Amino acid sequence: MVTLADVARHAGVSASTVSYVLSGKRSISASTRERIRRSIDELGYRPHVGARALASSRTHILALMMPLRTDLYVPVMMEIAMAVTTTARAHGYDVLLLTGEEGPEAVRRVEGSALADGMIVMDVELDDPRLPFLRQAERPAVLVGLPADPAGFTCVDLDFEAAGARCVDHLADLGHRQIAVLGEPPAVYARGTGFAERTLAGLRAAAAARQVGLLHRPCEGTYAAVAATVGRVFEERPSTTALVVQNEAAVEPLLALLRRQGLAVPEDVSVVAVCAAQVAAHASVPLTSVGVPAQEMGRHAVERLVAHLDGHEDTGTVLIAPDLTVRGSSGPAPVPAPGPAPLSGRTERAGRGHGG
Repeated sequence: MVTLADVARHAGVSASTVSYVLSGKRSISASTRERIRRSIDELGYRPHVGARALASSRTHILALMMPLRTDLYVPVMMEIAMAVTTTARAHGYDVLLLTGEEGPEAVRRVEGSALADGMIVMDVELDDPRLPFLRQAERPAVLVGLPADPAGFTCVDLDFEAAGARCVDHLADLGHRQIAVLGEPPAVYARGTGFAERTLAGLRAAAAARQVGLLHRPCEGTYAAVAATVGRVFEERPSTTALVVQNEAAVEPLLALLRRQGLAVPEDVSVVAVCAAQVAAHASVPLTSVGVPAQEMGRHAVERLVAHLDGHEDTGTVLIAPDLTVRGSSGPAPVPAPGPAPLSGRTERAGRGHGG
Protein backbone atom coordinates (compact mmCIF):
# COMPACT_ATOMS: atom_id res chain seq x y z
CA MET A 1 0.00 0.00 0.00
CA VAL A 2 1.34 3.42 -0.97
CA THR A 3 1.86 5.69 2.05
CA LEU A 4 2.04 9.43 2.51
CA ALA A 5 5.80 9.07 3.05
CA ASP A 6 6.10 7.35 -0.35
CA VAL A 7 4.36 10.32 -1.99
CA ALA A 8 6.68 12.74 -0.19
CA ARG A 9 9.82 10.91 -1.39
CA HIS A 10 8.48 10.70 -4.96
CA ALA A 11 7.67 14.42 -5.02
CA GLY A 12 10.88 15.45 -3.27
CA VAL A 13 9.14 17.19 -0.39
CA SER A 14 8.54 16.55 3.29
CA ALA A 15 5.66 14.42 4.52
CA SER A 16 4.24 17.48 6.27
CA THR A 17 4.09 19.36 2.95
CA VAL A 18 2.08 16.51 1.42
CA SER A 19 -0.18 16.60 4.46
CA TYR A 20 -0.70 20.34 4.10
CA VAL A 21 -1.67 19.93 0.43
CA LEU A 22 -4.17 17.21 1.32
CA SER A 23 -5.63 19.07 4.28
CA GLY A 24 -5.49 22.61 2.93
CA LYS A 25 -4.29 23.85 6.32
CA ARG A 26 -1.46 25.89 4.82
CA SER A 27 -0.96 27.67 1.55
CA ILE A 28 1.49 25.75 -0.66
CA SER A 29 2.88 27.11 -3.94
CA ALA A 30 1.05 26.07 -7.08
CA SER A 31 4.13 24.33 -8.54
CA THR A 32 4.67 22.25 -5.39
CA ARG A 33 0.96 21.40 -5.20
CA GLU A 34 0.99 20.26 -8.80
CA ARG A 35 4.12 18.13 -8.25
CA ILE A 36 2.50 16.43 -5.27
CA ARG A 37 -0.75 15.87 -7.22
CA ARG A 38 1.24 14.20 -10.01
CA SER A 39 3.00 11.95 -7.51
CA ILE A 40 -0.33 11.02 -5.92
CA ASP A 41 -1.74 10.09 -9.33
CA GLU A 42 1.35 8.21 -10.51
CA LEU A 43 1.69 6.19 -7.29
CA GLY A 44 -2.04 5.64 -6.90
CA TYR A 45 -2.06 6.99 -3.34
CA ARG A 46 -5.49 6.90 -1.70
CA PRO A 47 -5.65 8.58 1.71
CA HIS A 48 -8.16 7.16 4.16
CA VAL A 49 -11.15 9.46 3.76
CA GLY A 50 -12.42 9.09 7.31
CA ALA A 51 -9.05 9.76 8.89
CA ARG A 52 -8.41 12.68 6.55
CA ALA A 53 -11.75 14.26 7.35
CA LEU A 54 -11.23 13.87 11.11
CA ALA A 55 -7.75 15.34 10.91
CA SER A 56 -8.59 18.31 8.74
CA SER A 57 -12.36 18.84 9.06
CA ARG A 58 -12.32 18.47 5.28
CA THR A 59 -13.96 15.74 3.20
CA HIS A 60 -12.20 16.60 -0.08
CA ILE A 61 -15.59 16.18 -1.73
CA LEU A 62 -17.37 18.84 -3.79
CA ALA A 63 -21.15 18.78 -4.11
CA LEU A 64 -22.43 19.38 -7.65
CA MET A 65 -26.08 20.45 -7.69
CA MET A 66 -27.35 19.64 -11.16
CA PRO A 67 -31.14 19.28 -11.38
CA LEU A 68 -31.95 17.05 -14.36
CA ARG A 69 -35.03 18.60 -15.94
CA THR A 70 -36.72 17.26 -19.05
CA ASP A 71 -36.94 20.75 -20.59
CA LEU A 72 -33.16 21.26 -20.62
CA TYR A 73 -30.62 19.67 -22.94
CA VAL A 74 -29.11 17.01 -20.69
CA PRO A 75 -25.95 16.26 -22.79
CA VAL A 76 -24.63 19.80 -22.19
CA MET A 77 -25.36 19.48 -18.47
CA MET A 78 -23.50 16.16 -18.39
CA GLU A 79 -20.55 17.64 -20.27
CA ILE A 80 -20.25 20.33 -17.61
CA ALA A 81 -20.53 17.64 -14.92
CA MET A 82 -17.75 15.59 -16.54
CA ALA A 83 -15.49 18.65 -16.67
CA VAL A 84 -16.24 19.32 -13.00
CA THR A 85 -15.41 15.72 -12.10
CA THR A 86 -12.14 15.49 -14.02
CA THR A 87 -10.92 18.89 -12.83
CA ALA A 88 -11.86 18.07 -9.25
CA ARG A 89 -9.87 14.82 -9.40
CA ALA A 90 -6.85 16.73 -10.70
CA HIS A 91 -7.06 18.81 -7.51
CA GLY A 92 -7.55 15.81 -5.24
CA TYR A 93 -11.33 16.12 -4.82
CA ASP A 94 -14.19 13.73 -5.50
CA VAL A 95 -17.64 14.91 -6.59
CA LEU A 96 -21.00 14.22 -4.99
CA LEU A 97 -23.69 14.60 -7.67
CA LEU A 98 -27.11 15.87 -6.54
CA THR A 99 -29.56 15.63 -9.44
CA GLY A 100 -32.92 16.08 -7.72
CA GLU A 101 -35.02 19.22 -7.96
CA GLU A 102 -34.72 19.84 -4.21
CA GLY A 103 -33.88 23.54 -4.42
CA PRO A 104 -33.06 25.06 -1.01
CA GLU A 105 -33.36 21.67 0.68
CA ALA A 106 -30.26 20.42 -1.15
CA VAL A 107 -28.30 23.43 0.12
CA ARG A 108 -29.51 22.83 3.66
CA ARG A 109 -28.58 19.14 3.41
CA VAL A 110 -25.00 19.86 2.34
CA GLU A 111 -24.58 22.73 4.77
CA GLY A 112 -26.00 20.82 7.75
CA SER A 113 -23.77 17.76 7.30
CA ALA A 114 -20.21 16.76 6.50
CA LEU A 115 -21.14 15.73 2.96
CA ALA A 116 -18.89 18.18 1.11
CA ASP A 117 -16.44 21.04 1.53
CA GLY A 118 -18.11 23.29 -1.03
CA MET A 119 -20.84 23.46 -3.64
CA ILE A 120 -21.07 24.00 -7.39
CA VAL A 121 -24.59 25.05 -8.37
CA MET A 122 -26.01 24.65 -11.88
CA ASP A 123 -29.27 25.61 -13.63
CA VAL A 124 -29.25 29.02 -11.97
CA GLU A 125 -32.42 31.10 -12.18
CA LEU A 126 -32.49 34.90 -12.12
CA ASP A 127 -34.25 34.84 -8.73
CA ASP A 128 -33.08 31.38 -7.69
CA PRO A 129 -34.70 30.22 -4.41
CA ARG A 130 -31.37 28.65 -3.40
CA LEU A 131 -29.55 31.99 -3.30
CA PRO A 132 -30.64 33.20 0.17
CA PHE A 133 -29.48 29.91 1.68
CA LEU A 134 -26.19 30.00 -0.23
CA ARG A 135 -25.53 33.54 1.03
CA GLN A 136 -25.89 32.31 4.62
CA ALA A 137 -23.96 29.06 4.17
CA GLU A 138 -20.55 28.61 5.74
CA ARG A 139 -19.39 26.35 2.93
CA PRO A 140 -18.34 28.23 -0.20
CA ALA A 141 -20.26 27.90 -3.47
CA VAL A 142 -19.66 28.67 -7.12
CA LEU A 143 -22.58 29.24 -9.47
CA VAL A 144 -22.47 27.97 -13.05
CA GLY A 145 -24.83 30.65 -14.21
CA LEU A 146 -25.62 34.27 -13.43
CA PRO A 147 -28.52 35.39 -11.22
CA ALA A 148 -30.15 38.79 -11.44
CA ASP A 149 -28.12 39.95 -8.42
CA PRO A 150 -24.72 38.22 -8.42
CA ALA A 151 -23.25 40.44 -5.67
CA GLY A 152 -21.30 38.36 -3.18
CA PHE A 153 -21.32 35.22 -5.33
CA THR A 154 -18.65 33.60 -7.44
CA CYS A 155 -20.19 32.96 -10.87
CA VAL A 156 -18.93 31.29 -14.04
CA ASP A 157 -20.87 31.28 -17.30
CA LEU A 158 -20.89 31.97 -21.00
CA ASP A 159 -21.74 35.59 -21.71
CA PHE A 160 -25.13 34.62 -23.09
CA GLU A 161 -26.19 38.23 -23.56
CA ALA A 162 -23.20 38.81 -25.84
CA ALA A 163 -23.94 35.48 -27.54
CA GLY A 164 -27.42 36.64 -28.49
CA ALA A 165 -26.02 39.92 -29.79
CA ARG A 166 -23.40 38.10 -31.89
CA CYS A 167 -26.13 36.11 -33.64
CA VAL A 168 -28.09 39.24 -34.55
CA ASP A 169 -24.99 41.12 -35.68
CA HIS A 170 -23.90 38.23 -37.91
CA LEU A 171 -27.30 38.04 -39.60
CA ALA A 172 -27.68 41.82 -39.86
CA ASP A 173 -24.27 42.00 -41.55
CA LEU A 174 -25.62 39.52 -44.13
CA GLY A 175 -28.56 41.83 -44.86
CA HIS A 176 -31.32 40.11 -42.86
CA ARG A 177 -33.92 42.56 -41.62
CA GLN A 178 -36.49 40.21 -40.04
CA ILE A 179 -35.26 37.54 -37.61
CA ALA A 180 -37.29 35.02 -35.63
CA VAL A 181 -36.03 33.27 -32.50
CA LEU A 182 -37.02 29.70 -31.64
CA GLY A 183 -36.32 29.65 -27.93
CA GLU A 184 -36.29 27.15 -25.13
CA PRO A 185 -39.53 25.45 -23.97
CA PRO A 186 -41.98 27.77 -22.18
CA ALA A 187 -41.20 26.22 -18.76
CA VAL A 188 -37.60 27.41 -19.01
CA TYR A 189 -38.73 31.04 -19.30
CA ALA A 190 -41.44 30.54 -16.68
CA ARG A 191 -38.71 29.60 -14.18
CA GLY A 192 -36.67 32.67 -15.11
CA THR A 193 -33.70 30.55 -16.11
CA GLY A 194 -30.73 32.87 -16.39
CA PHE A 195 -29.07 31.73 -19.61
CA ALA A 196 -32.32 31.83 -21.62
CA GLU A 197 -33.39 35.24 -20.35
CA ARG A 198 -29.95 36.76 -20.86
CA THR A 199 -29.68 35.42 -24.41
CA LEU A 200 -33.06 36.96 -25.19
CA ALA A 201 -31.95 40.28 -23.70
CA GLY A 202 -28.87 40.27 -25.93
CA LEU A 203 -30.91 39.41 -29.01
CA ARG A 204 -33.37 42.22 -28.35
CA ALA A 205 -30.74 44.84 -27.59
CA ALA A 206 -28.76 44.05 -30.74
CA ALA A 207 -31.91 43.96 -32.87
CA ALA A 208 -32.89 47.40 -31.61
CA ALA A 209 -29.39 48.75 -32.23
CA ARG A 210 -29.28 47.32 -35.77
CA GLN A 211 -32.92 48.26 -36.52
CA VAL A 212 -33.79 44.63 -37.21
CA GLY A 213 -37.22 43.16 -36.56
CA LEU A 214 -37.16 40.38 -33.96
CA LEU A 215 -39.88 37.89 -33.09
CA HIS A 216 -39.31 35.48 -30.18
CA ARG A 217 -41.28 32.30 -29.68
CA PRO A 218 -40.61 29.67 -26.99
CA CYS A 219 -40.76 26.18 -28.47
CA GLU A 220 -40.75 22.56 -27.38
CA GLY A 221 -38.31 20.33 -29.22
CA THR A 222 -40.73 17.97 -30.98
CA TYR A 223 -41.37 18.08 -34.74
CA ALA A 224 -45.06 18.93 -34.17
CA ALA A 225 -44.21 21.81 -31.83
CA VAL A 226 -41.52 23.18 -34.16
CA ALA A 227 -43.86 22.95 -37.17
CA ALA A 228 -46.64 24.79 -35.34
CA THR A 229 -44.29 27.48 -34.03
CA VAL A 230 -42.53 28.10 -37.35
CA GLY A 231 -45.86 28.16 -39.14
CA ARG A 232 -47.09 30.90 -36.82
CA VAL A 233 -43.83 32.81 -37.24
CA PHE A 234 -44.21 33.01 -41.02
CA GLU A 235 -47.90 33.84 -40.73
CA GLU A 236 -47.09 36.76 -38.43
CA ARG A 237 -43.89 37.86 -40.19
CA PRO A 238 -43.88 36.54 -43.79
CA SER A 239 -40.77 38.62 -44.49
CA THR A 240 -38.70 36.58 -42.00
CA THR A 241 -35.46 35.43 -43.64
CA ALA A 242 -33.45 34.12 -40.68
CA LEU A 243 -34.00 31.98 -37.62
CA VAL A 244 -31.98 31.92 -34.39
CA VAL A 245 -32.39 28.69 -32.43
CA GLN A 246 -31.63 28.30 -28.73
CA ASN A 247 -32.99 24.81 -28.21
CA GLU A 248 -30.81 21.85 -29.19
CA ALA A 249 -33.76 19.49 -29.34
CA ALA A 250 -35.46 21.68 -31.96
CA VAL A 251 -32.50 21.79 -34.38
CA GLU A 252 -33.14 18.64 -36.43
CA PRO A 253 -36.95 18.99 -36.42
CA LEU A 254 -36.49 22.53 -37.77
CA LEU A 255 -34.11 21.49 -40.54
CA ALA A 256 -36.39 18.59 -41.49
CA LEU A 257 -39.39 20.94 -41.58
CA LEU A 258 -37.62 23.43 -43.84
CA ARG A 259 -36.60 20.64 -46.24
CA ARG A 260 -40.15 19.32 -46.32
CA GLN A 261 -41.46 22.79 -47.14
CA GLY A 262 -38.99 23.18 -49.99
CA LEU A 263 -36.95 25.88 -48.29
CA ALA A 264 -33.19 25.71 -48.78
CA VAL A 265 -30.76 26.62 -46.01
CA PRO A 266 -29.24 29.20 -46.29
CA GLU A 267 -30.49 30.29 -49.74
CA ASP A 268 -34.08 30.78 -48.57
CA VAL A 269 -33.71 30.88 -44.79
CA SER A 270 -30.56 31.31 -42.73
CA VAL A 271 -30.32 29.43 -39.44
CA VAL A 272 -28.00 30.34 -36.56
CA ALA A 273 -27.92 28.49 -33.24
CA VAL A 274 -26.75 28.99 -29.68
CA CYS A 275 -26.00 25.39 -28.80
CA ALA A 276 -23.41 22.74 -28.10
CA ALA A 277 -20.70 22.72 -30.77
CA GLN A 278 -21.21 19.04 -31.56
CA VAL A 279 -24.91 19.61 -32.22
CA ALA A 280 -24.14 22.44 -34.65
CA ALA A 281 -21.27 20.68 -36.42
CA HIS A 282 -23.11 17.39 -36.92
CA ALA A 283 -26.52 18.74 -37.89
CA SER A 284 -27.91 17.71 -41.28
CA VAL A 285 -26.92 21.22 -42.39
CA PRO A 286 -23.85 22.28 -40.37
CA LEU A 287 -25.02 25.26 -38.39
CA THR A 288 -23.42 28.62 -37.88
CA SER A 289 -23.43 28.78 -34.10
CA VAL A 290 -22.24 30.21 -30.83
CA GLY A 291 -21.00 27.18 -28.91
CA VAL A 292 -21.67 26.55 -25.24
CA PRO A 293 -18.19 26.04 -23.72
CA ALA A 294 -19.29 23.36 -21.24
CA GLN A 295 -15.83 22.02 -20.43
CA GLU A 296 -14.39 25.47 -19.86
CA MET A 297 -17.30 26.41 -17.60
CA GLY A 298 -16.91 23.26 -15.50
CA ARG A 299 -13.14 23.68 -15.21
CA HIS A 300 -13.39 27.35 -14.18
CA ALA A 301 -16.03 26.52 -11.55
CA VAL A 302 -13.85 23.91 -9.87
CA GLU A 303 -10.73 26.06 -9.98
CA ARG A 304 -12.54 29.00 -8.39
CA LEU A 305 -14.02 26.77 -5.67
CA VAL A 306 -10.72 25.03 -4.89
CA ALA A 307 -8.99 28.42 -4.70
CA HIS A 308 -11.59 29.53 -2.18
CA LEU A 309 -11.08 26.36 -0.13
CA ASP A 310 -7.33 27.00 -0.19
CA GLY A 311 -7.93 30.39 1.42
CA HIS A 312 -7.97 32.59 -1.68
CA GLU A 313 -11.42 34.13 -1.47
CA ASP A 314 -12.32 35.59 -4.84
CA THR A 315 -15.95 36.42 -5.42
CA GLY A 316 -16.97 37.88 -8.73
CA THR A 317 -18.11 36.81 -12.16
CA VAL A 318 -16.22 35.11 -14.94
CA LEU A 319 -18.10 35.51 -18.24
CA ILE A 320 -16.61 33.56 -21.14
CA ALA A 321 -16.69 35.56 -24.38
CA PRO A 322 -18.87 33.96 -27.07
CA ASP A 323 -17.25 32.51 -30.17
CA LEU A 324 -19.41 32.44 -33.30
CA THR A 325 -18.35 29.78 -35.82
CA VAL A 326 -19.62 30.30 -39.38
CA ARG A 327 -20.72 27.10 -41.09
CA GLY A 328 -23.06 26.38 -43.98
CA SER A 329 -26.39 27.52 -42.57
CA SER A 330 -26.08 31.30 -42.85
CA GLY A 331 -25.85 33.38 -45.98
CA PRO A 332 -27.00 36.66 -47.54
CA ALA A 333 -30.64 37.58 -47.13
CA PRO A 334 -32.64 36.37 -50.13
CA VAL A 335 -34.40 38.70 -52.53
CA PRO A 336 -38.13 38.22 -51.92
CA ALA A 337 -40.28 37.07 -54.80
CA PRO A 338 -43.96 37.98 -55.05
CA GLY A 339 -46.70 35.41 -54.90
CA PRO A 340 -45.89 32.15 -53.07
CA ALA A 341 -47.21 31.64 -49.58
CA PRO A 342 -44.92 31.35 -46.54
CA LEU A 343 -43.10 28.05 -46.03
CA SER A 344 -43.41 27.02 -49.66
CA GLY A 345 -40.24 28.18 -51.37
CA ARG A 346 -40.69 31.93 -50.98
CA THR A 347 -37.69 33.27 -52.91
CA GLU A 348 -36.64 33.58 -56.50
CA ARG A 349 -34.04 30.83 -57.09
CA ALA A 350 -33.36 31.32 -60.78
CA GLY A 351 -29.73 31.95 -61.48
CA ARG A 352 -28.64 30.66 -58.04
CA GLY A 353 -27.88 27.08 -59.01
CA HIS A 354 -31.15 25.50 -57.82
CA GLY A 355 -32.68 24.48 -61.11
CA GLY A 356 -36.35 25.11 -61.79
